[in-house]
Amino acid sequence: MNRATLAAVVLAGVLAGVATAFVFMRAQPAPPALERATRFEAARPLPAIALQDQSGQAFDLARMRGHWTLLFFGFTNCPDVCPMTLATLAETRRQLADLPPEEIPEVVLATVDPARDTPAALARYVAHFDPSFTGLTGSQDAIDALARDLGVAIMIGAPATDGNYTVDHSAAVFLIDPGAAFTALFSAPHDAGTIARDYRRIVAAQAR
Repeated sequence: MNRATLAAVVLAGVLAGVATAFVFMRAQPAPPALERATRFEAARPLPAIALQDQSGQAFDLARMRGHWTLLFFGFTNCPDVCPMTLATLAETRRQLADLPPEEIPEVVLATVDPARDTPAALARYVAHFDPSFTGLTGSQDAIDALARDLGVAIMIGAPATDGNYTVDHSAAVFLIDPGAAFTALFSAPHDAGTIARDYRRIVAAQAR
């Protein structure tokens, strides 16, 4: 094969590769343009969960499948961030009420203070924001395992003379898809309208 022929063959191969890549890229749906949320290219399955809800019923991964979930870590004695975030998530659900029932997200609060947050305490707390909310508690080890997997930092302060103590934690809201996989992150500060709009875009993109 002479040089001219070889060059033509190489050029044809390059052009064919470019054309194939162009067709492939066009076939892939573009990721949704999001205002604040971070959506991951590949959702990450959650680890096994062995917790309790506010009714004292076992809560595992099976209860997170088949629907979307907005998961937040907090605690009932939280003075500001937790109640503000839960109020925001309640408003977010109201703004998403026009979606098909299977696309309206469930909201789950996982306590970072299981020593004080009993199922009864969580039941009173979450009902104040929305009766549909779920509160989760369990052993400290079980809570810590889930928090570590999602990158949630938890710092429990030393008890004061009256026995009270503070708990510092990450304020992000995690979006769990119907396959019980972590698919997107809503960073603080939170705004109901922004979360709702980004949520619609993420759900619509996954349905394509």
